[in-house]
Amino acid sequence: MYGPDDSSPVGRRIKWQRERVGMSRPVLGGLVGRSAEWLKAVENGRIQTPRLPMLLRLARALELEDLAELTGNDHAVPVSVFAGERHSTLNDVQAALTYFRLSPPDRAANVDHLAERLRQAWQVRHTSPDHRTQLGSLLPGLIKDAQGAARSTGDERRAARRALAGVYQLADFYVAYQPAPELVWMVADRALNEAYEADDPYTIACSAWAMVQALRDSGRWGEAIALARNAIEVLSPYLDRAETSDHWRGIAGALEAEIAYVHARRGRYGEAWEHWERADQTARQLGPKYRHVQTSFSMPVVAAHATTLGVELRRPTEALRASERFDADSIASLPRRSRHFIDVARAHFQRDESTAALTLLDKSERTAPETIRYNGYAREMLRALAERPPSGMREDVRGLCQRVGVAS
Repeated sequence: MYGPDDSSPVGRRIKWQRERVGMSRPVLGGLVGRSAEWLKAVENGRIQTPRLPMLLRLARALELEDLAELTGNDHAVPVSVFAGERHSTLNDVQAALTYFRLSPPDRAANVDHLAERLRQAWQVRHTSPDHRTQLGSLLPGLIKDAQGAARSTGDERRAARRALAGVYQLADFYVAYQPAPELVWMVADRALNEAYEADDPYTIACSAWAMVQALRDSGRWGEAIALARNAIEVLSPYLDRAETSDHWRGIAGALEAEIAYVHARRGRYGEAWEHWERADQTARQLGPKYRHVQTSFSMPVVAAHATTLGVELRRPTEALRASERFDADSIASLPRRSRHFIDVARAHFQRDESTAALTLLDKSERTAPETIRYNGYAREMLRALAERPPSGMREDVRGLCQRVGVAS
């Protein structure tokens, strides 16, 4: 079987690699969150070449180590340069997710104790600079115990399913941006299914939030917006009731922020800011001390979202102005704060301000090194900075690249 030559377009290369491993279009399309028809159009050159994030998903799904096998570039670029390395604990988490036991355990985990373990795990996730390593040690046991509790019978089964949905929501943060996209879809789908089985509107909305992110990052923007809107509609009858927990309003605000993010990805300026304003209004109503545990929705995080929207809309000056309107240290979650610094770096990078971009990337790494290590935007910027470092800062770039795991 002859491979493509140097002049072959990307679509033909994708087709050749797919057929080389005996993978059908529906299977490869499913692994990257697209339809077989979309993949056929890419392979035949009827639509434009996918952007870098999608090319990376295709390369990982096809188990390619070199992106040049799809792009045909003269210089080899390892996929790991852009996508974070596989975390050392990923195998253990994956084994727990794919551990199937048909019969219920002899002794199910105590649901109240399980809920407390989950609460503590969320706290670890937000307060640990090495949050992936910490979650990697906690998740296998949590997943197995929660799955066992959900398979048991009795009055606590609904509560167990709520807890299991929460465990899958937490696992979503761990598997994201690692070279295992199939696990992202697995945990997002399972979280939503367990929430439906629990028949709990709040848990359904939290699980929908995780699925919206999976759809967004796969370019399925219409589906992401529709799901977020539907989840808000499910919550709406409860939001004006005095007895309703603030967390129900918090997840509704977080869903509005996600809709804004998706519109920004689509380049829809007006729609993006319309939904951001709704999220901002909700955050202000909840007050400066409120923070939603899963999503980090709060006044500081909504303020950080304004920077993200500016970057996604390719309006870096607006993004930087937004970043100056609040104190980033007020973002309680270290991973979210680290990601904010990456977004500010992206804004500087869009303005060709390489020294400032490097400074913010360094700040991100010092805040939560396991956030930047798995962030594709940060890795791409670092690779570009390594090729053209700011004057007198070559060693600074090289040192940061080494700490993040990017070849310099």
